[in-house]
Amino acid sequence: MGFFDSIHNAAGQSAGSHSETVTLTALPQNLSELQAMPQADLQSPYGTVALAIAALCRYPQSVEDCVQMLDFLRGPRPLSPMDKQFLRDRFMEQKYVPISYFEGTSPQNDYTPSVPYRITVKRNPYSAQGEDFLTLYVHSSGADSDRIVEVRRKPSTGQWFLWEVKCLSGIRVPVSADPWA
Repeated sequence: MGFFDSIHNAAGQSAGSHSETVTLTALPQNLSELQAMPQADLQSPYGTVALAIAALCRYPQSVEDCVQMLDFLRGPRPLSPMDKQFLRDRFMEQKYVPISYFEGTSPQNDYTPSVPYRITVKRNPYSAQGEDFLTLYVHSSGADSDRIVEVRRKPSTGQWFLWEVKCLSGIRVPVSADPWA
């Protein structure tokens, strides 16, 4: 089996470009709600990314619930104190960044998503970072370029765990909060 064949088997897709739209009927409010979602089996890297974005949406209302969900999605590597500080820093001013990844959002509608919640997660020919790591991309309606979420596969279970969140950079301010709009 060659390198690209192993990536095909690990990610369930070829090594080329691919996208999947994941639909969530609701955004989880706590760990038990997240674990009840079909994507919580973590068998799809796309589902893991969608759940991570959904969990991040909870941060402004409950840091504790968000952290518990992220710890579950990270598997044997829970958030470190530095990771938690990073989240605090990112959410100080732009609490709406995670919700901007769902369909129907825009700065004009204050990043109000369509329901059910849909998020498209993409890979490109360079997404594979070794056999068990993938760099995936999500698009914010408030940004010009896609943002990164990295996942790692645990070979013994085939599950895809959250590795790095690189999608919390600033985006356009909602029109209602923009004094220059």
